[in-house]
Amino acid sequence: MNLQHVFAQSDAIGKAVAILLLLMSIASWVVILWKAWMLRRAGGDVVRSVAAFWQAPTLQDGATRIGGFDRGQLVLPLVQATQAPADGTLAAAGDRAQQLTRALRDALHGIMGRLQFGQVLLATIGSTAPFVGLLGTVWGIYHALTSIAGSGQMSIEKVAGPVGEALIMTAAGLAVAIPAVLAYNWFGRIICRIEAELEGFARDLREFLK
Repeated sequence: MNLQHVFAQSDAIGKAVAILLLLMSIASWVVILWKAWMLRRAGGDVVRSVAAFWQAPTLQDGATRIGGFDRGQLVLPLVQATQAPADGTLAAAGDRAQQLTRALRDALHGIMGRLQFGQVLLATIGSTAPFVGLLGTVWGIYHALTSIAGSGQMSIEKVAGPVGEALIMTAAGLAVAIPAVLAYNWFGRIICRIEAELEGFARDLREFLK
C-alpha cells in the first residue's frame, strides 16, 4: 500500500485532492525555507545596523553605515523616513514630532509587511490541509464501498484494503499541515522579536530628532 497505488486507484476527485495536497506542501516548504533564511539573516542585520547607526557621528554617516549591514532593507527605511517632507504639503503640516511619528509609522508598516509575507499562506495551509485530506478520505471510502457493493462481494478482506488506502489521505493532510503550523508559530516569535527591535529604534530615533 503506497501513495502511488492510492492515486492510481482514485477517481478524478480523489486525484484532484491528492494534487491539491501536493501543491500545498510544495508552497508551504518553499515559504518555510525562504523565510527561515530571510529571518535568520534579518535578526542579526537589525542588531548590527542599529549599533552601527548610534556609533556614527552624524545622521548621514549613520545611514551610510547602516547600508553595509542592512541587507534586507529593514532599518534604512526608518532613517530615510526622517527626512523633512516637501514644503507646502499636508505631510509638512504640524510640528516636527508629528511629522516623524507619521513617517516612521508608515515606514514600519512597510517593513512589517515584508517580514509578515508568507505567514497568511502558512496559516491557511496549516488550518485547511487536514480537512482537505479528510475530504479525500471520505470520498475514497465512499468510492471504495460503492465499488465493492457493485461487485457483490462484501467481506472484511474486501473492505479493509480500500478503506485503509483511503485513510492515507488523512495522514497526507496532517503531514502537510503540521510543518506549516510549526513554522508559522516559530516565524511568528522571530518576527515579534525583530518588530520589537525596530519599534524601539524608531522610538529612539523620533525622540532624538524631534
